[in-house]
Amino acid sequence: MRPDLDPEQLDRYSRHIIMNDVGPEGQAALLDTEVLVVGAGGLGAPVLQYLAAAGIGRLGIVDDDTVERSNLQRQVIHGDDDVGRPKVDSAAEFVTGLNPDVTVDRHELRLARENATDLVADYDIVVDASDNFATRFLVNDACTLSGTPFSHGAIFQFEGQVTTFSGDSPCYRCLFPEAPPEGTVPDCATAGVLGVLPGTIGCMQATEVVKLAMDYGETLDGRLIAYDAAEMSFEEIPVAANPDCPVCGDDPAIASVADASYEGRCSLAED
Repeated sequence: MRPDLDPEQLDRYSRHIIMNDVGPEGQAALLDTEVLVVGAGGLGAPVLQYLAAAGIGRLGIVDDDTVERSNLQRQVIHGDDDVGRPKVDSAAEFVTGLNPDVTVDRHELRLARENATDLVADYDIVVDASDNFATRFLVNDACTLSGTPFSHGAIFQFEGQVTTFSGDSPCYRCLFPEAPPEGTVPDCATAGVLGVLPGTIGCMQATEVVKLAMDYGETLDGRLIAYDAAEMSFEEIPVAANPDCPVCGDDPAIASVADASYEGRCSLAED
């Protein structure tokens, strides 16, 4: 912790510092926190934007994609001039321009069994801003096995969901033991997504990270918020630990990410 903020930081973060429940100590905690954001697209954009603005000291960005014009309807940290650029480059440039206090690590790659454990181990908190089940299960397994807290978000057309897993049980596999059969859940490119929806869910994820960093308030650990933008409604769904969970259960079958497959149903690895 480093409460000795310089004059520019005192000015930049003044609206945090004057809050009794944040203060210079809370802001120092944010500056000392290192967060890995998996995905720099629809969810990752508002997550990165608000975590950078809040003064998270180090942000790692994982993405192997390039900016497409169709992204710009919702991925607000990228602009028209960024079309064709790697998303990690565009995102890093945005973060640095917003807040030079933030150190940015660019990981222009796809999260995989070969790199997930080492990447997660290098950060305090992880944000799952991915758009596919394989990555979601991989983030869960790497974080749960290492005890790293992570925020999960997902979006579809007018609907979104967000929850937080502390690193203790329950985990994402308690909620979803396996991925749905391939082809049963269309992605955004097929089904579409309301452009403002990821802003709502991503901001909720960023809020969870800020609270985790400051060790303040109640997180969504053990609860999932389902949001319906068409009805403007929120539903809270309890998430219970599953004693038969292959990662965090009483007799886990997955002791490392090498024990699981991240293709198809994302269950145990085939021999």
